[in-house]
Amino acid sequence: MEKLVLYNYFRSSTSYRVRIAMHLKGIPFEYRAIHLLKQEQHSPEFLKVNPQGEVPALKNGDLVISQSLPILEYLDETHPTPPIYPKNPGERAQVRQFCENINSYMHPVCNLKILQYLETQHGYDLAAKEGWISNWQIPGFTALEKLAEQHAGRFCYGDELTAADICLIPMMFSARRFHVDLSAFPILNRIDQDCQEIEAFKESHPLRQVDTPDDLRIP
Repeated sequence: MEKLVLYNYFRSSTSYRVRIAMHLKGIPFEYRAIHLLKQEQHSPEFLKVNPQGEVPALKNGDLVISQSLPILEYLDETHPTPPIYPKNPGERAQVRQFCENINSYMHPVCNLKILQYLETQHGYDLAAKEGWISNWQIPGFTALEKLAEQHAGRFCYGDELTAADICLIPMMFSARRFHVDLSAFPILNRIDQDCQEIEAFKESHPLRQVDTPDDLRIP
């Protein structure tokens, strides 16, 4: 079987999601770094892989899948152990809802191209960008905390890891990077701490990747 190729960037939170899932499932893959700040995502070579010019993208032979949530579902269907989506349709829908709250509401406001637009077109400095991010993400985390109050065990949905945890931990990493105050979310913080002790999450951490700059790298 041909080894999967993951086009990604160390600090991309959506790439982080896919790395967690692949390490959790023990799927071998080739890490192919696409440096977003160097605009490698817009190179002719990468646009042949993903015409949208975004990471992550997963290549399996002639098959290419972009967007992290379809990649997660593909990985769960092709490598079902351990599962990251519940078998029960209602529970599976709830996990997808949690993921989509992050993916479509919270993640876009801190996306690199959005922040670059705010800077170049509206003169936002770093403080203004961080204020923008907090303004949108605090309500998002508030909703996630309420969902966790209803469903959490050790993890977001019971005592087994799901795609909800795989999406949450990168979002919290990104929020801390932009100084979003997460102190009001004890359940989410506790889940994050528990996940950080799991080897798959350690291996996937943005500051431990092959393209992580040396001045940011952690052991």
